[in-house]
Order: sequence, then C-alpha cells, then structure tokens
Amino acid sequence: MAGKVKRMSTIKQLVQLHLSGVSNRQIALRLNMYKATVNNYVQKIRNESLSPRELLELDDPVLEKRFHAGSPAYCDGRFEVIKNLFPHWENELKNKHVTKHLLWQEYRAQHHNGYGYSQFCYHLQQMSVARKPSAILTHFAGEKLFLDFAGDKLQYVDRETGEIILVQVFVATLPFSDYTFTMAVPDQSTDSFIYALTCCIEHLGGCPKILVPDNLKAAVIKADRYEPRINNVLEDFANHYGCVVIPTRVAHPKDKALVESSVHRIYQRVYARLRNHLFFSLEELNQALADKTRDHNQTRMQQKPYSREEKFLAEEKPTLRPLSQTPFEIKYYCELKVAQNNCIYLGRDKHYYSVPFRYIGQKASIVYTRTLVKIYVKGELAATHVRNYKYGYTTLREHLCSTHQHYLDRSPEYYINKAKERSQELYVLIETIFKTNDTPELLYKRCDGLMSLQRKTDPVLYNKACQLAVDKNILTYQFVRSLIENKIMLQQLEAPRERLKPLPRHENIRGKKYYQ
Repeated sequence: MAGKVKRMSTIKQLVQLHLSGVSNRQIALRLNMYKATVNNYVQKIRNESLSPRELLELDDPVLEKRFHAGSPAYCDGRFEVIKNLFPHWENELKNKHVTKHLLWQEYRAQHHNGYGYSQFCYHLQQMSVARKPSAILTHFAGEKLFLDFAGDKLQYVDRETGEIILVQVFVATLPFSDYTFTMAVPDQSTDSFIYALTCCIEHLGGCPKILVPDNLKAAVIKADRYEPRINNVLEDFANHYGCVVIPTRVAHPKDKALVESSVHRIYQRVYARLRNHLFFSLEELNQALADKTRDHNQTRMQQKPYSREEKFLAEEKPTLRPLSQTPFEIKYYCELKVAQNNCIYLGRDKHYYSVPFRYIGQKASIVYTRTLVKIYVKGELAATHVRNYKYGYTTLREHLCSTHQHYLDRSPEYYINKAKERSQELYVLIETIFKTNDTPELLYKRCDGLMSLQRKTDPVLYNKACQLAVDKNILTYQFVRSLIENKIMLQQLEAPRERLKPLPRHENIRGKKYYQ
C-alpha cells in the first residue's frame, strides 16, 4: 500500500526511541506508524555504515538521501482524508442498520477519486485493530513533561501608550512530581513556544525523556511559506536535547488530564493572587508569575507529607538528562531553485545566497537557522553562509564561473597592470582614464572594451590610436575605435603632431644665448 514518506525529524525520533531500547511495536504506537514501517527503518539503521548517534547529527536532507536514495517521496492524499473520518465511521457502525458498504458509498459520493471498497475496508479494520482499551497511567521520574497554553490570558500596560497588552501563558508540568513551570509570552507562535520551552528546560536543569504537547495551535502541523511546521520544529528541539515528542491523542481527555488540572490550580493559586496587581512590562509579569508558581510548588500537597518542589528535587531532578552544551536554534526548511545568477533567493530576508554555478537550474533544499543558511542539492551540502537579514547578495568567489570571477577582481590597479603587460601606449591611456575620477563601473566597462579591441587590432595601428586619444584628451572607447576604423582620420590627426616635432640640432643655428 502506498504511503507518505516520513519526515526526517520523525525518523530521528524513531532512532532516539530505538537507542533507548524501546521495542518496534512500542515505537509504532508512540509515533503512530505501522509496525512494518518501523521494522523497515530499524533494518535500515542496522545496515547503515554510520552509528545511530552519527545519523542523529546529520541534517535532514542528508539523512533523507541515505534512507530514501532513488525512491521518490510522494503523498497519498486519500489516506490523509479518511484518517480524520475514522472516529465518525466507528460511531456510525454502532448502529445496526449501518454497513461498511453504505459508509463507503457516502465516502465515494464526496470523494470521487477515493479508495475502492476493499482498500476502504482494509484501512477501517487496521484502525479498529490499533485501538486498545484504556489503562491506568503510571508516571516515572524524569519520563514526561506535559506542555500546554492556559486558556485565559494575562495582561500588562504599556507605559508609553497606556495600551493593555494581552499575553499567553505557557504551562509545563512534570507528571511524576506535579512540579509546574509557567511563563508569559507574546503569543502562541513557533518562536514564542520554543523560547518558553527552552526557558523551562533550563529552569528544570535537565530534560525529560518525552515531551507531551497538547493539540494546541503551536503544536499542530502548519503549512507556511516562511515558517516551518511546528511539529517539525518541536521534533528538532527534541532531537537536539536527546528526547522524543509524543503528542496527546485527539479525543482522549485522559491523556492530558494532569496538565489541565495543573492549569486549573494555576488559575486558583497564581491568576487569582495576581488579579489586583498592575504590571508595566512582560518582564515584571513573568517575575510575578515565577514567584507565585514557586509558592505553589512549595505548598504541601493534600494527603502527602511533602511539596511538589521537594519531590522534584529529591527524586526527579537527578533523573533528568543533562542539557546540551550548545543552545537550540530553530531550523526552517524550504525548497528553492538555483537561479541563473547561481544564487537562491531567501524571500523571508530578501537576500541572495550563492551556490556553485554547476547547480544552476536545479532544485535545492534549504535549511536555515537564526545564524546559518545551509544549501543542499541532491542530498549533498552545496554551500553554507552566515545568515544576512538585509537585502543584498552573499557571494563566494569559488562559486562563480571564471567569467564572473573576473568581475570580482576589477579595480583601477587591475586594469592598469593588465594594460602595462600589453603596451606602453595602452598603459598611459588607461592610467589617464582613471585620473578622471568618473564612476568606477563606467570606467571598468570602458577598459574592458579597450582591451577587447586591442586583441582584434594590429598592434601598430592600435598603439597610434591610443597615443592620439591621450594627446587629444578624448579618452573614450568609441574615439579609439573610430580612429582604427577610419585610417584617414588617424592620418589627419597624426599630421599636425608630426609638424610639431622639434627641429634637429645644427651648428649654423643660433641658440638663445646668442641674443643675450
């Protein structure tokens, strides 16, 4: 059965779980994959020359080339349509008068290019088999971190304008100790979500094995030209810190019951206590949030002789994975074509980045962060640049063909030295040209024309024309060319010059001393 090729960030999650000793069956359940698909990728990992940890260090385009060499990636949109309809169909089948064939007919009436009846029944059966009875959840120290945004917003006042600024509140909870972290951010965007999560991980002093985001806007797949899908970014974050992402299941309220109860307690113990306070910056608000959340964590829990903070410090913090030495940077992805100027154009920054000229016309996979831009062509790293946020070009000399490299070398000294190698007359002409202090680009073009003309002209004739151009102070390409093409004009202009030559010395000629 045809399926969608998995994102490499998801495959890295698979590698993380495989390294942790999780069985293929459990990996399939956690990542919502078929077990056969997991088996296939695990076999590829075992057959790889690189170790699993080395595979995790590769950028996504390189990893995709290793896992899917020669296999085109495609997406079967039919499955993407029906997978969201399974809960509805399962509920409909509880009615004894409703059959699979009837549901298939209704499905095909709305989706004329959909699955045939046999494939429809197959997928319906697979989804039914995959469903398991619910069980009591047992949490282990350092295993999970639940992530969510509170439904209610907080606010602060802009001192300069008096405007009331509404902000979102990020809430993270460790289910084992019930230790909670809160932070106000401007919105639920990708950058704000990842920033809050990074601050949370640093506050905890370590990273859990599993990140469990709710189905909030910042954690669902989102198609955007300039902003990557948040799920992809969150997976990159997890791969950086050596953990995995397992979102809560849709329509399974028990999966997120703990974080929702934590949000409810935050309303009572944090929001309520801040209701009469006025804040004039996001920093002030976050300081107050931190203070009240600390009080909440230090309060003794009901029917237990310890607080959330005590349990976290005593049992859970030692089990957290150590933080990476380098901070995480969000990776953005896009597909671009190498233009005729051997550059890709990153529209988000309105900036051009060069690629070796042999890749002109080919599709390139771009991976860029806040600081770097990496360009891949057919899974190979073609170029790396420091990211520039201003309009313009970032060009490396070695990326240009020899003709274009010439333009980077242009300078008055370059042309003067070139002319000196060819003839004295041309040297004097070009040296005189650059003394005019005209626009450099115009002078460069004039010099290019003069040197091109010199290669196609008799040396004697050419040198005479250059000498006349200097004498007449007409320092243009067109004048020199006219002299060469019109030899009569050249002779006429040369004649006066011949008449002005000094007379030869003779003993009969009185010198100026005679008249003194």
